[in-house]
Amino acid sequence: MRRRLAGLSLLGLLTLTAAACGSGGGSGAQQPADGPATITMWTRAATQAQSERLVEAYNKTHRNQVKLTVIPTDNYQPRIAAAAGAKQLPDLFAADVIFVPNYTSQGLFMDITDRVAALPFKDELAPSHMKLGTLDGRQYTVPHTLDLSVWFWNKDLYSKAGLDPEKGPATLKEFAEQATTVQEKLGKDGKVHGTFFGGNCGGCYVFTFWPSVWAAGGQVMNPEGTTSLNDQPAMTEVFKIYRSLYENKVTGPTAKEEQGPTWTGFFPKGEIGVMPMPSTTLGSMPADMKIGVAPIAGPDGGESTFVGGDSIGISATSRNPDAAWDFLSWSVGDEAQVEVMAKNKDVLARTDLSSNKYSAQDPRVVLVNSLVAKGQTPFALRFGQTFNDPQGPWLRFAREAVFGDVSKLPQLNAEITKSLQQ
Repeated sequence: MRRRLAGLSLLGLLTLTAAACGSGGGSGAQQPADGPATITMWTRAATQAQSERLVEAYNKTHRNQVKLTVIPTDNYQPRIAAAAGAKQLPDLFAADVIFVPNYTSQGLFMDITDRVAALPFKDELAPSHMKLGTLDGRQYTVPHTLDLSVWFWNKDLYSKAGLDPEKGPATLKEFAEQATTVQEKLGKDGKVHGTFFGGNCGGCYVFTFWPSVWAAGGQVMNPEGTTSLNDQPAMTEVFKIYRSLYENKVTGPTAKEEQGPTWTGFFPKGEIGVMPMPSTTLGSMPADMKIGVAPIAGPDGGESTFVGGDSIGISATSRNPDAAWDFLSWSVGDEAQVEVMAKNKDVLARTDLSSNKYSAQDPRVVLVNSLVAKGQTPFALRFGQTFNDPQGPWLRFAREAVFGDVSKLPQLNAEITKSLQQ
């Protein structure tokens, strides 16, 4: 039996299945196949810039037109639930890739397996996004936007601290050593710190700590997303290294209280030596700032990344599936990926286009794009409640591991598993 979509309102829960099977749709009556169609599309504010660029480029070159609605990120899931209950989903809607399994498990997306199979580059689409958009061997979504976790280091601070500015960390242990050197050499005035992380933010831990576990060959959950493995040696060692950095005052003083909204704001100010960052922030860094980029590594090496971002699919109730697919297939095609996404230094949805005429101008962008095939996006139907919810068990577990009483971890890990299985 399919699991019920977690995190929806009561109304959404009561009416969701009926909505997915109904014949209604947010775009109204089906438009003539021989005429231009206007299709509706929703996306969350977190991916507004990329979505607007894609839609604008498509509308300029196609008879069909896409009408885009951007919804505040915090309101997005409730809005999808309400629209499903009212049988008013748009033709296309994007979703945080982590939550896609919830939507596919309720049949909110149309099956596009055969359409995807006909794409000449189907095997080059971002594997993590494609995996989470698959249910029972059928494909329901394609990648829309991607955001990866990587290590940034400040080359000017490295030079001032006596470190090689062209050599970033290749292991998590080196990361800690370099951060400590920056702190010891430059941190006396309290303005510069070795590193920083979101210590009171469940999603921040997931995005920045888990890649070190994967790089070490470990996992954080079983493949079904129902059992937590965060008490295993790989995760334990990662926590131990970060705990030591905090105890030795190598992190910024507000790391323990950082809830997420400002965790990426200190590095662009030139205050942090080295830290994990979203790859999408590279293009918005100060133009005169010399930044190195490295894959996130495990304690002793390896490399990985958390492949985040959004996937997009055709709603199950769309009256214009052919027109909707025309936009989707174009959005992952060569023109859109190179002339829209790569031109703006966005991470590409295609592994075969990682090195192109735009990314070739910046080796850091080539590196980021190359990590798409090496990273992971964990699967769990109850991911949000377990790992993102500030009241969820994961944040309590992580905070005890880094700041508190490690004797509590076995019980807290059991609570993570219990939450995943509810």
